[in-house]
Amino acid sequence: MTDYVLITGGAHRLGQALVRHFAKAGWQVWCHYSRSEAAAQALQAELGEKGHTLHLVQADLSQQDQVLGMMAHIQSQCPSLRAIVNNASLFEPDQGLDFDPNLTRQQMDVNLMAPMLLARELARQQAAQQAAQTAAHPDMPPAADAAVIHILDQKVFNLNPDYFSYTVSKLALERAVALQAQALAPHVRVCGVAPGLLYPSGPQDADNFARASKVNLLRRPINPDDVAATCVFLAQTASINGTTLCVDNGQHLIPLARDVMFLA
Repeated sequence: MTDYVLITGGAHRLGQALVRHFAKAGWQVWCHYSRSEAAAQALQAELGEKGHTLHLVQADLSQQDQVLGMMAHIQSQCPSLRAIVNNASLFEPDQGLDFDPNLTRQQMDVNLMAPMLLARELARQQAAQQAAQTAAHPDMPPAADAAVIHILDQKVFNLNPDYFSYTVSKLALERAVALQAQALAPHVRVCGVAPGLLYPSGPQDADNFARASKVNLLRRPINPDDVAATCVFLAQTASINGTTLCVDNGQHLIPLARDVMFLA
């Protein structure tokens, strides 16, 4: 049976690396996008030329009905969804003294609520499939392993007050890794991956990024392909559950008073 993976925010940046790595590893990939239809279609064409089929699905992850509708659509098309990588996120600048509650709620919806909902829905699907299998074939072993991987940020282990609402949402998602691993077992494993600085963000120019990307223990930029390969490894390693791996060249071990882009 072919294994399918859903990658949210798959049309750009780390999402593209995730799509390519899972496809290369033999997975059938669903690429979610919100407003980046052209980029998603270009990636679909690129992979098609290499013999890979990329399935596209659009949804606004800040809208619960669209999150659940996307999952229902995917599950109706492929009964063997085995993994979800929650990569999409909103990254908007604010501070604890001036955050906008509406923008904070939107970031919480995209960065926390949508990943938790998608993990819950995958676990419900797996539970139903396993119950049906057990009823029909009591002597058969459980269904194949399923996994959810939440993409976090090294900031959750190395706090500074910049990007206040974003950081709060990622802190909550980091705690959800262990909680969902407990709550959704034995149907789904839940793990986290915490990258460091991978791409220019916000107001960064090329020079600032070049300097900021080396503020880690290895003093070199972090390779996004390493993050993507780690996600594939976690999805395919059935004994890892409830843990988070930092893929950041040790950036989380260098305390900074502000976000690295403002200090580089």
